[in-house]
Amino acid sequence: MLSLELIDSLFPADLPTAAHWAQRYPPRSLPATAQVTRFAPSPTGWLHIGAVYTAGVNLDIARHSGGRYLLRIEDTDQARFEEGALEQFEAGFAYFGIGADESDPAFGGGGDYGPYTQSARAEIYQSHVRELLRLGKAYPCFATREELKAIADRQKAVGALPGYYGDWAIWRDAPEDQVRARLDAGDPYVVRFRSPGVGGQRVSYIDTVRGELSFDDNRNDAVILKSSDQPLRLPTYHLAHVVDDHLMGVTLVIRAEEWLSSVPLHHQLFDALGFLRIPYAHLAPLMKQDGSSRRKLSKRRDPEGCVNYYIDAGIPPEPITYYLRGLANARLAELPLPEALAEPLRLSDFGVAGPLLDMAKLDDVSADFVASLTGPEILERVLPWADAYDKDLALVLRADRELALRALRIEREGTDNPRKDLRKWSDFRAVYGFFFPSIFELVADPADERFNGLPPELVRALAAGFAAGYVAPGPDVTWFEQIRNLAGSLGFALKPKDYKKDPDAYPGDIRDASAVIRVLLTGTRRSPDLEEVAEALGRDEVLRRVTALN
Repeated sequence: MLSLELIDSLFPADLPTAAHWAQRYPPRSLPATAQVTRFAPSPTGWLHIGAVYTAGVNLDIARHSGGRYLLRIEDTDQARFEEGALEQFEAGFAYFGIGADESDPAFGGGGDYGPYTQSARAEIYQSHVRELLRLGKAYPCFATREELKAIADRQKAVGALPGYYGDWAIWRDAPEDQVRARLDAGDPYVVRFRSPGVGGQRVSYIDTVRGELSFDDNRNDAVILKSSDQPLRLPTYHLAHVVDDHLMGVTLVIRAEEWLSSVPLHHQLFDALGFLRIPYAHLAPLMKQDGSSRRKLSKRRDPEGCVNYYIDAGIPPEPITYYLRGLANARLAELPLPEALAEPLRLSDFGVAGPLLDMAKLDDVSADFVASLTGPEILERVLPWADAYDKDLALVLRADRELALRALRIEREGTDNPRKDLRKWSDFRAVYGFFFPSIFELVADPADERFNGLPPELVRALAAGFAAGYVAPGPDVTWFEQIRNLAGSLGFALKPKDYKKDPDAYPGDIRDASAVIRVLLTGTRRSPDLEEVAEALGRDEVLRRVTALN
């Protein structure tokens, strides 16, 4: 065991003791049933939709138990820090309403247990690393990359289990004079935890989601403090997690299942530092159907894996949250959206298989949600999205708000079966853009493919006849009769069954004739009720559109 004098020389003379931090962050005063949870993303890339899923679970468990939900930024991996990631985190959390009770001011929060960014807690970690060194439960290691590779090669050659442990841990029991010599030479070193684990020994613990689990005990002397040649001496995730969750008073760690194999090491660290172990709940990752098999949803391979995909597309957060909660607890998917969002999640209802993220189902959920909104509510949501992603559309909507509201009333208000063709705000231009003269592209070619092969001269005749006798919609107007009468005068079958019986006798049926007028007015063969569209556009605009053919 190294002398206290040598150990203390590795740290600043004024470094506080571990006991100091225990006093600085006393136990929380909360009811016994209250849960303190945390979400701790690393700014090494953009926010994954699975992170929103996990953060939402942490938030829900804390809020429904009368506890606290913390946001902690785990940025100890400075080499992989991605510029702009924190800003994207902030935007993502704000979009989904995942506001923390405690966080750093950059995320709009505060709290008595901060700072909540790990790079600002270096002194706290160093105090605890020094404590482990003083107890003989950690040691400095000067092994180079070349030496570590040589160890791994020898282990492979003799069939030994890989890792840095036992006799393979060449600095585990190095004499003090050897350590001093390397320190005097200025050689970089890391600090490793002296694992008490024994190879081949099994350990068990109770996971809140998965029940009793058994693993090989950790035998590796894991690095807990990164290399001394780094500008900011930071710990690895393993030590930072244990120290932070203990000092911040976390009572339940809800995290991704990728950390399952680390539990034995984390339990060893809790024990070595004299901390009570904190219960774990490991969540299965979101999955994607890939051909005949499933795989983890990847934000690198799958656009829908990244939170920006949903924000950029303007998918409302409520249906996304509802859908994710239904993946977490299937019983919630059977409830109406408002009830499902208010109902607490139950960890006992989580499955151990990764839930499948089905974008087609999410589209349907989103369409149902948008259909439940009033026109003004839709416009209120579309405008901020358009300000960021479609500025021309935003200008048009503000310039003619009343036309936008008239358009949104069509087949939506006063019906038990409202239209569901608007699923996200990026659909708005495609679904409703034709209402606005400034962004509608007039249909000027009578041979346009949207006329489905009708002879150009017949298309012109339909347009000209409609314009010549046009009567605007009104209370006493049987509006569609003017299309029907015109179609009959031009030889169209007025009943689809007549055309089907003898197609050579007609140029088409009434549906083909009305489709010409629909395309001229809306630019598509599929649109809301044509009479209501014409009423919303107004007489002058209707005539401008149907007379645009060359």
